[in-house]
Amino acid sequence: MALWGGRFSSDTNRNVAEFTESISYDKRLYAWDIVGSKAHVTMLAAAGIIPSATSKKICKELDLIRKKIEKGEMAFKTELEDIHMHIESELIKNLGDEGARVHTGRSRNDQVALDIRLYLRDEIGNLLEKLEVFQAALVKTADMNRRVIMPGFTHLQHAQPVLFAHHLLAYVEMFERDAGRLSDCLKRLYVLPLGSGAIAGSTLPLKREIVKELLDFPEMSRNSMDAVADRDFACELLSALSIFSMHVSRLSEDIIIWCSQEFAFVELSDAFTTGSSLMPQKKNPDIAELSRGKTGRVFGNLMALLTICKGLPLTYNRDLQEDKEPIFDSLDTANKILDVYPEMILTMKVNVQAMRKAASDPALMATDLAERLVKLGVPFRHAHHKVGSLVKYCRDNSKALNKLSLDEMRKVIPEADEECLSLFTPAKSVAARNIFGGTGPKEVGRQLRFWKNRLSYILKDLKSV
Repeated sequence: MALWGGRFSSDTNRNVAEFTESISYDKRLYAWDIVGSKAHVTMLAAAGIIPSATSKKICKELDLIRKKIEKGEMAFKTELEDIHMHIESELIKNLGDEGARVHTGRSRNDQVALDIRLYLRDEIGNLLEKLEVFQAALVKTADMNRRVIMPGFTHLQHAQPVLFAHHLLAYVEMFERDAGRLSDCLKRLYVLPLGSGAIAGSTLPLKREIVKELLDFPEMSRNSMDAVADRDFACELLSALSIFSMHVSRLSEDIIIWCSQEFAFVELSDAFTTGSSLMPQKKNPDIAELSRGKTGRVFGNLMALLTICKGLPLTYNRDLQEDKEPIFDSLDTANKILDVYPEMILTMKVNVQAMRKAASDPALMATDLAERLVKLGVPFRHAHHKVGSLVKYCRDNSKALNKLSLDEMRKVIPEADEECLSLFTPAKSVAARNIFGGTGPKEVGRQLRFWKNRLSYILKDLKSV
């Protein structure tokens, strides 16, 4: 009979037990369940609700149960439903009536709400550390290639010359925002729900402040109904992870394009690529492709949790058991990406010549010519139109912009001067863009100094990779 089975006259149907169990996936919460239970019984003793000796025995036994689980010696049973029931049953088996006191003053509703918050607090901390390693890998690769020029793209069309380092640092900025979202998520996560009971709190004189201090929560929930029903923090986390995954997917798409024979801008290490079962010559960017593909499942997990929560009346409903698999899967996916991507970036070879050749098309400097005309007093919209007409003239006459004489240019742009003829080199184009946030070498150098200082302790370790 289940621990909650006092009012039932028969055991749960086997198929129902298998349908309702969560131990197959929530067993990963064991460490946080034990931490929460130890804080809870310590509070119960301090409040005079259970004897101090009982509290100490329970805490000691909880430590033994943790070791047993970590050694793989705990048998997980479907009929015990979840990790909370497994640990409580083990306590009762080993301590008898004293073990049965562990659940005094709490419900599984506020217990699981606490466990998932404790678990996510640690997981977010780990993600933030890994995100910084990812950023550091991008910064180091950018620094090693700080003078490499490539074509920048809009609409996947060649747009203007940019520094390759500038392109990589754009992703560093994206991941910084991801870190900010994860950190901000912690603000809503750092609220203690324990003490809310199933819905209405407790008639026992619980001292929630003690648990709050023991578990290092800055706040306690102010409403017991909200506390057990709330999964906003989980939705927020999955939203942050979805945006992170979207950023990784965009980087992956860039890398996949750069690896193609048509571009040949970069070559990934053999250790981070795979071959074809049929075509011997193939070298596939599978890490990038899988990262791009896994973004779909992370998005799906967010939609799943939002859908689970959208129609639930207050307070707790068993639907909320379904929150864990989407959370665990998104965290696992993000961790796998963060474990493999930094070294792939660090070992990536950059084809400087291919990038520079692609950036040398004089048409990429058309905007430079328009801005030169602005300096000569031509209103920008007029300058834009004149340069567009010049590009058309060149195409109609099979001439490159940088092969025109001044007289030819003046046929279309009477305001042109000698300086206009010297604008069509990617190095000069890039060098002229030292505005704050631009792709100029001095400005990109400033960006690199900022990030190298910000990530200095990680970059030291990356030198050995």
